[in-house]
Amino acid sequence: MLIYHGTTDLFQIGKGVHQGCILSPCLFNLYAEYIMRNAGLEEAQAGMKIARRNINNLRYADDTILMAESEEELKSLLMKVKERSEKVGLKLNIQKTKIMASGPIASWQIDGETVETVSDFFGGSKITADGDCSHEIKRRLLLGRKVMTNLDSILKSRDITLPAKLHLVKAMVFPVVMHGCESWTVKKAERRRIDAFGLWCWRRLLRVPWTARRSNQSILKEISPGC
Repeated sequence: MLIYHGTTDLFQIGKGVHQGCILSPCLFNLYAEYIMRNAGLEEAQAGMKIARRNINNLRYADDTILMAESEEELKSLLMKVKERSEKVGLKLNIQKTKIMASGPIASWQIDGETVETVSDFFGGSKITADGDCSHEIKRRLLLGRKVMTNLDSILKSRDITLPAKLHLVKAMVFPVVMHGCESWTVKKAERRRIDAFGLWCWRRLLRVPWTARRSNQSILKEISPGC
């Protein structure tokens, strides 16, 4: 192992590392990259066609997502990853393996164990089988409110200019809310919530209470010069 400007003596390692070990994410990435490349996923025809590219796997932290357009293709990808993982000493944990499908799907059995079918999963954002984004949008708006509230002492400061406060909100609040928005299916109700959140941010920044008799247009007009 490389330490400082030298190396340690040779030592024997077993399978896996302790939870919380600083080497864990690095080792996982090395193993995951090796498995995916040698399992033949890059050459496989199975996957989702997105922007003229065939994508059949996504990796978020230590979670791996396999994607395909049919049940047969998905099972083929899973078995390839399973077999390649076993060759490097890693075993597929069926209890942690879940399946999500946009339509009816048969029960899967792997090594005598049933793979659980779920209606949603989390991969940085909540993905649902029916494509409903309302829950994820609500969650993102709540996260944005929390960040905005944490900035309250800064936004109240008279030593910071309005343009600086605007840039701060745009840099720290809006990215939290809009993370993953490229894949959202936004309905009218969600659009209204998003617009209402934006106005809530500007009213809070300007210290204008909802009880004040001020229209949304006047708030936006006051904000606009600094945008």
